[in-house]
Amino acid sequence: MRALSGKKEPDQVADSLIHHADVRRMLLTQKAIAEGGRAMLYYAARLADHMVEGHTAGDEKKADAYDDRLGFLTPILKGFLTELGNEAANLGVQVFGGHGYIREHGMEQIVRDTRIATLYEGTTGIQALDLLGRKVLLMTQGGAVREFTLKVANFARKTLTDKRVRPFSVELLKLTAQWNVLTVRLMLAARKDRDVVSSAANDFLMYSGYVTMAYMWARMAAVASEKLDKSGDDSEDFYRAKLATAEFYYERLLPRAQAHATGMLSPTRSLMQLAPEHMAFTD
Repeated sequence: MRALSGKKEPDQVADSLIHHADVRRMLLTQKAIAEGGRAMLYYAARLADHMVEGHTAGDEKKADAYDDRLGFLTPILKGFLTELGNEAANLGVQVFGGHGYIREHGMEQIVRDTRIATLYEGTTGIQALDLLGRKVLLMTQGGAVREFTLKVANFARKTLTDKRVRPFSVELLKLTAQWNVLTVRLMLAARKDRDVVSSAANDFLMYSGYVTMAYMWARMAAVASEKLDKSGDDSEDFYRAKLATAEFYYERLLPRAQAHATGMLSPTRSLMQLAPEHMAFTD
């Protein structure tokens, strides 16, 4: 069909898919997930390098500190990124339409390969319980969140002067404060109802993932902005694409975090009130 804003390729019987906003939404979602996810993994890899450096230098205190930081992020990487990877693969099928469901283009194989990632080293639910139940509540009493959000907030404050990055920085400051408040509220609720940890864990994991990826996109945006101020060559397109994708992430994907914030604070009654024999699907 033609683009809703008018013909883009008048010499063709229809406009290419890339001119349709909904297709761009799917492609940009995949791009934001892939590039943001890589940044999260590279960030974790640097923590692992610092941990090894500490062990090599005989500085066990340094090694333990980086080990703790990596331990906090690991369930987020395993749970959040595999879930979003699965989403991105499904969007890849959707872009192709019916052709995405057959073997010709290989998308259906990618979906099958990606789906198992949410199960390999413990299901997403297990990763969520590890994050909230062990790393946040039991082992650190919220300290892991406080330490990480302090680092994010410090970065956000430093980049407030950059007009390209400022909107991202302001949002990050709000999210770091909210993340700590949510953690405290869950700690207090769990003292009265132990099922809160299990019922809130998945939403807490996904919320943590969206905020962590937002931090990565803000960092990439800050570098891109700095490079644009200095470069005058073909690399400008690359850096402008980074800024545009960061804007897409903050406006279109990051709002999902607020739905997870609402969900994690919901009482457990809606999950636990049905008797086991009534849990089966009915017509």
